[in-house]
Amino acid sequence: MFYLGSSTQKSRAAEEPSPDWSTFYTQQANSVQDERLKAFYSAGVIEPSTPLSEVPFVALDFETTGFDPKRDGIVSIGLVPFDLRRIHCAGAKHWIVRPRTPLDKDSVVIHGITHSDIQSAPDLMRVLEYLLKALEGRIVVVHYRNIERAFLHAALEKRLHEGILFPVVDTMELEARVHRARPLGFWQKIRGAEPESIRLVDSRSRYNLPYYNQHHALTDALATAELLMAQIAYRFSPQTPISELWK
Repeated sequence: MFYLGSSTQKSRAAEEPSPDWSTFYTQQANSVQDERLKAFYSAGVIEPSTPLSEVPFVALDFETTGFDPKRDGIVSIGLVPFDLRRIHCAGAKHWIVRPRTPLDKDSVVIHGITHSDIQSAPDLMRVLEYLLKALEGRIVVVHYRNIERAFLHAALEKRLHEGILFPVVDTMELEARVHRARPLGFWQKIRGAEPESIRLVDSRSRYNLPYYNQHHALTDALATAELLMAQIAYRFSPQTPISELWK
């Protein structure tokens, strides 16, 4: 999992979700050409009023060749289905995929996936049907939505000339609601105070969740699922509607 700087380009289409997801899914199911995307949208989306206790989630994490979804590519995918009662480890998936752009040496240092690892790996299109089936009917949970949603959208636009858009719960954004709600004051800045970190590992530590090695897509997906469960337990309610969390 990478974290983008403020100067990084973002996929505009992946940043402007429709406020009415049900209508959007219906429109997309009737307009997209790719049968895999058509099946994904045809499965529909839950109602905004659905309480969190009834929401089927899937945590999703990508490792990538760099920071820019328009230029860089996905090298690994991890996903873990869960709900508020338990994490469904039997349904967890992990794929290494071959990007269409070269590996960046700095990204190799971060995620540890090398040229030899991707040499015989499939293109994203070989696993797309399985990926979309795993996401189908579930609410995707990520830690920073400008990675997973933007990168998948850009990857499909390049390959299918059709992007993808879906609601997500962003655990980083939920932490920002609390820890970045107010900017640092003048005297705090003078004293050298730093904003509270909302990185995945630091966010987990605030809920006394165990430390996991970072930058493995499957482990980070599991870590994100556990973080959301803790956030809901501490700051929301099982009866909170999903509309209060998704974007």
